Amino acid sequence: MTGKRRHTPVLDRRRLGVLLHPSSLPGDGPKGTMGAHARRFVDVLVTAGVSVWQVLPLGPPGGGSPYNSPSAHAGDAGLIDLEDLAECGWIGMAEVRAALTDGAARGAAVSAAYHGFAAHASAADHAEFQEFRIRHAAWLPDYCAYECIKAECGGAPWWQWPAALKDRDPQALATYPGSDSCEAVAFTQFVFFRQWHALRGYAAARGLRLFGDMPIFVAEDSADVWAHRDLFVLDADGRPEIVTGVPPDYFSAHGQRWGNPHYRWARMAADGFAWWRERVRTQRELFDWLRIDHFRGFAASWAIPASAPTAAGGEWMTVPGDALLKALQEAFGDLPLIAEDLGIITDDVHALRDRYDLPGMRVLQFGFDGDPGNPHLPHNYHANSVAYTGTHDNDTTTGWYAALSPPERATVRDYLPDADGDPAWAMMRGVIASVAGLAVVPWQDVLALGSGARMNTPGKCAGNWGFRFHWEDVAEAVPARLARLAFLYGRAAPPG
Repeated sequence: MTGKRRHTPVLDRRRLGVLLHPSSLPGDGPKGTMGAHARRFVDVLVTAGVSVWQVLPLGPPGGGSPYNSPSAHAGDAGLIDLEDLAECGWIGMAEVRAALTDGAARGAAVSAAYHGFAAHASAADHAEFQEFRIRHAAWLPDYCAYECIKAECGGAPWWQWPAALKDRDPQALATYPGSDSCEAVAFTQFVFFRQWHALRGYAAARGLRLFGDMPIFVAEDSADVWAHRDLFVLDADGRPEIVTGVPPDYFSAHGQRWGNPHYRWARMAADGFAWWRERVRTQRELFDWLRIDHFRGFAASWAIPASAPTAAGGEWMTVPGDALLKALQEAFGDLPLIAEDLGIITDDVHALRDRYDLPGMRVLQFGFDGDPGNPHLPHNYHANSVAYTGTHDNDTTTGWYAALSPPERATVRDYLPDADGDPAWAMMRGVIASVAGLAVVPWQDVLALGSGARMNTPGKCAGNWGFRFHWEDVAEAVPARLARLAFLYGRAAPPG
């Protein structure tokens, strides 16, 4: 145990966080948005003594998953608050009401807002739009072209487009029709970033920091791979030669075959990791802190032959993570990064994490194997870590405890005597009381919800990412109860 280890610039003091993706917020539409319910959630968190709101990746979801996005930079248009666009005078409330129950109508409403903006926005709004385009010129034009061409090609992946467009022939791109559609895509991203910045400002004014999540890999069918084929291990047709995943582990006996293309790290290093610097720059614009998903991939990545049906036949491929993190440190100073160091972690991963003083993660649900030296048990935590009851990939704590065998429950009760009566809150008390600089609890655990509220099951293709809570789920006493734990264990905001 190394409880006296100093706090880093990221974990500046003891804090309490809550994990909830904005798509899980209440509301009348198909998913939560950055509107009134998000601001109400901020207010509830602050009342509850919470000073960190952790979310999942904000990119457009691919196949429903935010970890399979068509862009490493773009925001999910589904999170846009249409009522805000109506208040700006760019669409009517009739269009907003229609979009609440019809996904196609929602897309039409955002497109209509672009035309309303073009016709009625103030000079200051137009100037803000142009400044946004200049600030994001490294990725926005490619993403807009990708989205427009993909729509014209019936949603086909980029490697199935006509050769001139697939291979980015300059003349073909310059003469490609649909400039108005591309402008609408750029406008949609402008609105997303504008609304998120407004929400971030609302949170910051109340002492709440936003904690984001950056997948280490990008989707094969993405603007990034299409626009930067030389940075990925692809064959002459643009298809991956090797793909990403992890070997067999806690979550899957056959491992996980994610299918993302691997990076050509030598090519990335040749220009000082410019692609990564731009990626992190965008994320720093959105968040105070950033979790690197699958951090062990910065030391070595599991490379699976593209023809292999499972991850079991892969092998570890060395990655120049030290050079990458050094380049990011030189570009941004103190790195606001937190390492997701779960799974098969070797000494080189720990050494890389510690070299840059990055906080790692601990998950209490992983702690009960009978070994008192298990690093996921609170008495083994250190200050430079982020402790969770469970993550978005775990079952809710209530569901997890219900599924344990009687001997397993007895082990949990030995450590947390009140677990039988209230397992979610017993586990939350365990991580909140620990020395970890940041304790994060999923909102589902705060509400003591069962397995039906689980966000994601790794390796399962259906039934994920759909969780929504309702304000009726939040009993009046819940914020005060959480605030009491934050105060009792020194995680509440200091006076003044």
